[in-house]
Amino acid sequence: MTIHVCPLSRLGDVVAAHRPSHLVTLLDPGHEIPTPGGIEANLHLRLGVHDIARLVEGYTPPDEALVTRLVAFGRGWDRARPLVIHCWAGVSRSSASAFVLACEKNPHVDEADIARELRRVSPIAWPNRLIVALADDLLGRGGRMVDAVDLIGPGRADCENEPFELRSAW
Repeated sequence: MTIHVCPLSRLGDVVAAHRPSHLVTLLDPGHEIPTPGGIEANLHLRLGVHDIARLVEGYTPPDEALVTRLVAFGRGWDRARPLVIHCWAGVSRSSASAFVLACEKNPHVDEADIARELRRVSPIAWPNRLIVALADDLLGRGGRMVDAVDLIGPGRADCENEPFELRSAW
């Protein structure tokens, strides 16, 4: 089964089209959205985090606790139905989270192969480097996840991404 990534503006369409079992929301702290119909509330992970890759006063950066929750949630996904991940624009927080979960589900696959596939399916994706670095440490990947997203470089500069899907098994 696949991981679908989209911006908030396209969430309803993606959920209706793909009928996911699990949903990850990465929006600024305090920006709550209701769980879309068809998804059980306990299978909707809400992560309040700003889209920053370094410490900035007054903003909530990704941290170890957030990435631990994301990975644990992903481990509970059996891949029987799709998983959807979204953030505001579908560019940084959500693409990083999709990359993290694809790496977690495929521990013996080269991280660079997963990153190249991410770039192939989304020329706009620009994974949040801090989320990736924290997951790299948590998953014991020895810096290879960070190197992989550095290898693909920043995505094409657009305000909002088109929905895309990343396979969860190699």
